[in-house]
Amino acid sequence: MGALTAMVLSAGLGTRLRPLTEHLPKPLVPIGDRSVLEHIVSHLRAFDGDARVVVNAHHLAAPLGALCEREHIGLSLEPSLLGTAGGVRHAARLLGPGAVLVWNGDILGDIDVGALTSAHAASGARATLAVLARPAGEGNVGFDARGRVTRLRGETTAAGERSGGEFTGVHVLGAALRDGLPATGCLVGDVYLPLLRAGGALRAEIVDARFSDVGTPSAYLDENLAWLARTGRERWVGEGARVSAAVTRSVVGAGAEVDAPVEECVVWPGATVREPARRALVGPWGVVALS
Repeated sequence: MGALTAMVLSAGLGTRLRPLTEHLPKPLVPIGDRSVLEHIVSHLRAFDGDARVVVNAHHLAAPLGALCEREHIGLSLEPSLLGTAGGVRHAARLLGPGAVLVWNGDILGDIDVGALTSAHAASGARATLAVLARPAGEGNVGFDARGRVTRLRGETTAAGERSGGEFTGVHVLGAALRDGLPATGCLVGDVYLPLLRAGGALRAEIVDARFSDVGTPSAYLDENLAWLARTGRERWVGEGARVSAAVTRSVVGAGAEVDAPVEECVVWPGATVREPARRALVGPWGVVALS
């Protein structure tokens, strides 16, 4: 596939993650010491230090633009939402020609990007989906013994399913398929399903990887706690934060003030904790308590 070209889909409204996404776009919400987008880009550039990375932006685009400038990431602005397929097409000039690794902006994981892109290049498929293994008939993807997708999003398009899979939101879009993308629409519903119905080759590649969708408040909190565990920390406190009470298994952002005990919490930069909190998100919206 050559040098890696990747697009991180970042233009959505983040409705599942409200009220956090009323203040920051979903790819910029912090996980531990950096944003979701910074974690993704760090992973991609660990594979290829010269990777060309592009993000699209619509909702709260200004802070995304600032990060892109700082981290040398291409920025594709969308005055109106174009969908995942339209977003990739709209970014064509920034992406350049060839296959593109597409990564959903609310997904974190340690997927082997090199193995995925190599498998795609060797397969001859129009696109390749990274999936977590599931038994046949389970998950949102089914595929045959050769890895060809036979079922997607509840629709069976061919016989011969041998295995199931859960789509991770990471996929490789081949150059030929990119050329025919619609100006608006969804990659899965408006590109992949019509391709399968017409007998086209879409491949599923099983990945043995850590995978997390941080698109809901509960999942977002859990991923912060998982980050603490992975990095061997009991807590993380950002620069300039003032802590005068116990902080247990929690992430406290830069400049925050913690004046009451917190346990299993995420306190955003600049936020203030005045009352004890457990399994909560604290920020400019106030406190979101989670079960």
